[in-house]
Order: sequence, then C-alpha cells, then structure tokens
Amino acid sequence: MTNQSNSFNSQHIPAVIAGISLIIMGIAAAFSYGYVHNSLVVSRDSVTTLQNIEASLSLFQCGILGWVVIVLSDILVSWAFYVYLKSIHRDLSLLAGWLRLVYTFILAIAVSHLVIASNLVRQHTSGEFIEFTPSDFMTSILAFESIWSLGLIIFGAHLILVGSIALKSKHIPKVISVLLVIAGASYTLIHLLHGFFPQLDKVTSSIEMVLTIPMTIGELAFGIWLLLKGKK
Repeated sequence: MTNQSNSFNSQHIPAVIAGISLIIMGIAAAFSYGYVHNSLVVSRDSVTTLQNIEASLSLFQCGILGWVVIVLSDILVSWAFYVYLKSIHRDLSLLAGWLRLVYTFILAIAVSHLVIASNLVRQHTSGEFIEFTPSDFMTSILAFESIWSLGLIIFGAHLILVGSIALKSKHIPKVISVLLVIAGASYTLIHLLHGFFPQLDKVTSSIEMVLTIPMTIGELAFGIWLLLKGKK
C-alpha cells in the first residue's frame, strides 16, 4: 500500500505543478506579450514606442512582472516534466529538462533588457537628469525580442523532445504528443527564420500566422491534460 502511495505521489505532484504552471504561464504570456508588448511596442517606430511606454509606464512594468512569473513558472515546469516523464525515458527527460532551463536562462536575460528600458523611462519621466534618444531606448526593446527569439529555438527543440518522449508512453494521448512535436517544430522553424534569414521576413510572417494555433495549443493542451488526467 505504501509503495502504491509513493508511486501515486511521484506522478501526482509533478503533474499538478506542471499543469498549473503551464496555465499560469499561458495567462501571463497572453497579458505580457499578447496585450502589453503588442499594444505598446510599434515595430520600427522608436518614437511612438517611447511615447506609448511613457504614457503607460505602470502597464509596461506590470508586463515585466508577468515575464518574471513566466520565468519562475518555467523553472517549475522544467523540474515537473523531468520527474513526470523520467519513468518513460530518464535520459531524454533529463535532456529535455536541461533544454528548458537553458531557454529559461536566455528568457531571463531578455527580460532584463525590458527592465533597463523601464528604468530609462522612469528616470526620464521623474525628472532625473538622463539623456537618451528614442533609438537608444528602442535598442533595449529590440534586444529583448532578438534574445527571446533565440531562446525560442531551444524551447522548440525542448518541445520536440517532450513530444517524442510522450509518444513512447501508453497513457499520454497520441494527439497531444503529436501536437507537442508540431508546436516544437513550429517554434524552431519560425525563430530560425527570424534569426538567420531576416530577408525572408514576409514569408516568415505568413508561415507564423498559419502555425500560431499549433504553437499556442500544443503545450497548453498537455498542461490541461496533466492537471485533469495525468495526475491519475
């Protein structure tokens, strides 16, 4: 009876933690990137972007807080995925966990550039003597985007690996496993194109529009399944 209880806890706890963390991350990402970043940052327009953030600095700072929540949640998911999946394939699960931790570290570096941008605006609007041009400010915003994009290549590789491990399982639904692989391949493809083939920007944007749905639902579906069914 004790062995059964230990076996249940070893799967139940990481499944619940991963499921809750992924849902929290989804909400935080929708707010911080989907709403805050996309509404305040105007691509290739540093003046308008600076004006937007000066007018809504508190919102921008709340967006940064959302990114911090995402970073912390990613650390929990790295551990929870490894513990949950190690019974299927320990070595691959460990590799997947490390890949996600590397991605999380890169994301944290990217978010630090948003903090720099926020501090510049705060010091400027508070009357502290600080001189900077809109292009200097935009450099921090673009650094966030480019560093995060680089990290998403690794994140995509992580999802491909997690999906491949899940395919080996008898209890994880195959449709979710396939969605994870598709989502991972989509992230990797899109951000490889963004990072290394900027001349194909229009093509990349078109591909990204098509792949947005699988990129969005792949991991989220796994998180919901872990929370509702995986713990059993």
